[in-house]
Amino acid sequence: MKRRVVITASSAITPIGYAKEDIIDHLRQGKSGVRPLVDDGLLTRHIHSHVFGTVDYVIDYGFKRQDRKTMGPVAYYACQVAKDVLERSGLSREFITSGRLGVAFGSTHGSPTVQRTIYKTFFGDLENSFSSIGAVDYLRSMVHTTAVNITRMFGITGRIISSSTACTTSSQSIGYGYEMIKYGMQDAMLCGGADEYATTTVAVFDNLLACSVKYNDTPHRTPRPFDADRDGLVVGEGGGAVLLEEYTAAKKRGATILGEIIGFSCNNNGGDLILPNLDGIRTTLQLALDDAAIDAASVDFISAHATATKMGDVIEAQAIDAVYGGHPYVTGLKSYMGHTMGTCGVIELILTLYMMEQNFLAPTLNLEKIDERCSMLRHTPEVIDSRTVIAAIQNFAFGGVNTCLLVKNGKNLD
Repeated sequence: MKRRVVITASSAITPIGYAKEDIIDHLRQGKSGVRPLVDDGLLTRHIHSHVFGTVDYVIDYGFKRQDRKTMGPVAYYACQVAKDVLERSGLSREFITSGRLGVAFGSTHGSPTVQRTIYKTFFGDLENSFSSIGAVDYLRSMVHTTAVNITRMFGITGRIISSSTACTTSSQSIGYGYEMIKYGMQDAMLCGGADEYATTTVAVFDNLLACSVKYNDTPHRTPRPFDADRDGLVVGEGGGAVLLEEYTAAKKRGATILGEIIGFSCNNNGGDLILPNLDGIRTTLQLALDDAAIDAASVDFISAHATATKMGDVIEAQAIDAVYGGHPYVTGLKSYMGHTMGTCGVIELILTLYMMEQNFLAPTLNLEKIDERCSMLRHTPEVIDSRTVIAAIQNFAFGGVNTCLLVKNGKNLD
């Protein structure tokens, strides 16, 4: 028997805030979290794009020393949001360590800042500096560092999934966590993703001519999803986590239900590893509807992937139009904070949950002149008072990986 899966706690560290109230204020007031790129003394002078979605506030982690020693910056983000979620969930220590709770958590490529230090050592003065590489540096840098540091810190012994599919990492993690519970493999899953500040990531997209460069002197004016004057994505950082639980158990223990995951899809374009694919994305959106057993007219709001690249936005707009027509409102939430890479899916889900709870929709920031090729959508031009019952969160990644999550408002569950 398939089981229902609900969200009972969430936490997000984002370029537009950490506290829920700060994030909502940015969305309502149209305040950007994009800032000038910080000079790292290595790559910055070679990069054309000088903007970044930065977490520029202090976080009081309070982690114990034995936990900190295996963490790079990305694991700090991951463990902090995991800590928040477990504390807010009200789950007992007995349940957390019972094996009935699993973890699905990932990042784009672990900790690039720690990796960079290791590589500089290896390819520098190897004879004299090899011994400076710490015994735990690999644990701090490895691609699954977020997931395993979470399990270690909280004694979680259930299933572990560590997705690393670039921009679909955290949405895939949530989807796989949803399936773990839906099909009875686990009773609860801690899901999400994190990525840290790294100019190496900016350099990759900059070299592909995918980054925004026209607004280096006015960072708040970029990215510009669906806008005729968009010129590329803005790389960002952050972390996010949600707790998924089986509905009956969550309701029985009196948990606060923020929403219900009612559908998930993940597929691949089966072709080009960089360019978006209309058929692949359209299929993904339809598969999510099929999984939820609803029709397209039931979806009120779409959190679009909308990275503000020239062709990516157009292909996504065409796919949305093909599946949904002009019915649901569409917002590109990356306009507020840039593209937070592996964590964008979970952050955009959490922001959507906030809007559902507060009965409003945030507009796409910097959308001043809609690209004619994207004009068929029902864009959100300003803050709209709206009760959203069902929302779609769409994310697409290099490698041709596509995901879609469908979430139902926690106020509308029976």
